Amino acid sequence: LRLQQAVERVQSRATQIAQELEEVSHQLESERATLDSLEARLKDYRAQGEAAREALYAARQLRDQADRAVFEARELQRAAERRHQEAGFALTTCSNKIKELSETLARIDQEIVDDETRLTEAETALAAARDVLEGLTALLRSHDEARMACEQGLDPLRRSIEQLKLKDQEAMLMQSQFELQLREAAADEASLESGLADSPRPSQLQAEINRLQNEIAALGAVNLAALEELTQAQERAEYLAAQCADLLEAVTTLEDAIRRIDQESRARLKDTFDTVNQHMGELFPQLFGGGQARLILTGDELLDAGVQVFAQPPGKKNASIHLLSGGEKTLTALSLVFAMFKLNPAPFCLLDEVDAPLDDANTERYCNLVKAMSDHTQFLFITHNRVTMEMAQHLAGVTMQEPGVSRIVAVDVEEALGMVEAA
Repeated sequence: LRLQQAVERVQSRATQIAQELEEVSHQLESERATLDSLEARLKDYRAQGEAAREALYAARQLRDQADRAVFEARELQRAAERRHQEAGFALTTCSNKIKELSETLARIDQEIVDDETRLTEAETALAAARDVLEGLTALLRSHDEARMACEQGLDPLRRSIEQLKLKDQEAMLMQSQFELQLREAAADEASLESGLADSPRPSQLQAEINRLQNEIAALGAVNLAALEELTQAQERAEYLAAQCADLLEAVTTLEDAIRRIDQESRARLKDTFDTVNQHMGELFPQLFGGGQARLILTGDELLDAGVQVFAQPPGKKNASIHLLSGGEKTLTALSLVFAMFKLNPAPFCLLDEVDAPLDDANTERYCNLVKAMSDHTQFLFITHNRVTMEMAQHLAGVTMQEPGVSRIVAVDVEEALGMVEAA
């Protein structure tokens, strides 16, 4: 009996469980239907959320573009104002430079005129000195000839006077001796005087002496200062000759120095021109991705010739730099500047928005060249180009959060990248 009751209870419990299972099954189907409905609604919500996120992203993109456009417009306005101010400063500087050059040119012209005047005066003085020297030489020659003529004319007269004086002394001595002999011999003076009637009288001899002295006086006074004047004239002639030799030597030295300077200047300028031309031929293809460029002298005289730039970008004909576009002119000018830097590297280089007319590809080649040359030169450049900023090692920006108050913000790119990687 108890077993039957237990079986009945079990059957009753089984029936109850079956009913509960049926209810649970119905409930489960209802919940599944609700779940399917909720999943469908969730899918719709997700689709709507994705659409909303895309719309939000697009709105943010538009806002960022608008912000960038406003920023770029402000930057362009500030750049225009800065360039206008720089143009004013450059105009003032150029005006001052032109004024200084004009003053320098006027001073150089005046120095040239003064030098030409001094040269003319020196040449005139040299010619006058030569004329004076020739005149003194001629005068000295004439004095020498006159002195020699006088000497030649006086010598016979002096000899004649000396001979007459000797004869007079001899006659007086003989007269004294004869008078003594006559007194000793007691001779007849009358007979002796008749024998001496034909002999020359002392009065005749004295008359001859007087005649010769008159002839000497007629020759004129002897210039005793002639030898001193001759010495002074010779010293003056030697001084003028030395001055003339010094002037000629100075002119020769200056001409040699000018020729030597011209030769050295030509040689150095030719070497520099060839080296810069070679470097430009190497750098131009790196900046353009091909092509060629060269420098050409516009004259035969190296020191006075101009320089013309011929550039041939890839796919174009060889043309003057005036026929290139703005970006091509910029790259050509950069190749020339960097060619000079390779010849004589400077420790510092400032570039102000040289990448403004370049597209991304040309900007990247320009950045690669700057990076390659930064081993010898430190580059500081002003730019608004994103590609150029990515290449820089340090960034410095100027912001104006308050009107009239500028603030400098500096960023070390390597340090910033390290912080990002660490985060």
